Amino acid sequence: MGQNPSAPASAPEGVVGMLAGGGLLPICFARSARARGMRIVAIALKGDAGPELARYVDQIHWTNVAKLGKWIRIFKRAGVQHAVMCGSIRKPNMYRHPVSFFPDLRSVKMWHSKMLRSREDHTVLQHLAEEFENEGIKIESSVLYCPELLAPRGCLTPRLPTAREWADICFGWPLAKQLAALQIGQTIVVKDRAIVAVEGMDGTDATLRRGGKIASGNAVAIKVAKSGHDPRFDIPCVGPDTIQVLKEAGVCVLAVEAGQVIVLERDEVARLSRAAKVTVIALSDEDFASP
Repeated sequence: MGQNPSAPASAPEGVVGMLAGGGLLPICFARSARARGMRIVAIALKGDAGPELARYVDQIHWTNVAKLGKWIRIFKRAGVQHAVMCGSIRKPNMYRHPVSFFPDLRSVKMWHSKMLRSREDHTVLQHLAEEFENEGIKIESSVLYCPELLAPRGCLTPRLPTAREWADICFGWPLAKQLAALQIGQTIVVKDRAIVAVEGMDGTDATLRRGGKIASGNAVAIKVAKSGHDPRFDIPCVGPDTIQVLKEAGVCVLAVEAGQVIVLERDEVARLSRAAKVTVIALSDEDFASP
């Protein structure tokens, strides 16, 4: 394949594998990568990835989680040398449906490897990436193929934060960064300079709903990336569904980290936010630096 001038300078060409979870990100990634001339071979995780993903990829293979050996075989048969991990995995499903989590032998060996220093998400994913790379499949960041999905600095919606909301953002921003650094979660909900909800295993949407219920409306949410995060699989993501959750929860502002958080379907986010009278603003640490 010849050089594609629309592709990022360092993006590989040809075929790319995708280990796909739920949400819009796998679809947005596939659309963008295919527009750049890539072929997509998707491994779709049952119970997380949506059936509509099949329309946006060249091949799709449905598997349960913890099937590392099978994933490697699928990618190698398809000639995949570069792959991404994108989309959400609903970890509570692993507890409710343990049979679907039954691992294959390769996954068991990885899980019990002496090299797996801890069972935190980022450590497990880093080790998973190493297992792929040991087989000649390099795990890349999804934004290598679709950098336009990262939130640009500034207000992404017509409505600006009020003075009260801005005070809550300033209060909560450093706390959200500390929470993310502790590998606990990446989202908090604030009202009147008090933390009312913190993200755990239940995810962002559940955190917004809990926070909105406790705050009884007019709350502010903040979503950031971990310090030193691995862009191959640690990129936070919001989209149109997030705006609907904000509206239902009574959370009137969502502040995200510019250049570190993916905003899917940005035009639709702006349209829905206008109708819901919700603000989405992308900020960086520079916005909170002392003058």
